[in-house]
Amino acid sequence: MKNKLSDLNNHLFAQLERLSEEGMSAEQIEQEAKRAVAIVSVADKITGNADLQLKAAKLFAEYGQTVMPMLPQIGGKPDQ
Repeated sequence: MKNKLSDLNNHLFAQLERLSEEGMSAEQIEQEAKRAVAIVSVADKITGNADLQLKAAKLFAEYGQTVMPMLPQIGGKPDQ
């Protein structure tokens, strides 16, 4: 399974190519448009998650171990 942002980029461009294909029927265009909406929705979540990870990494780079208790998903222990 591929799970890189570059793979997401490839999927988005592939969908763009499908949307621009000549000779599609109205039904095919509608189907591809629905697929594009679904792909963009998932892509938005993936890029949002990547942005959150980047922000956490920046916090760690700036503050070091002192920020770890506030970032349980990257190594700190959650409050109980």
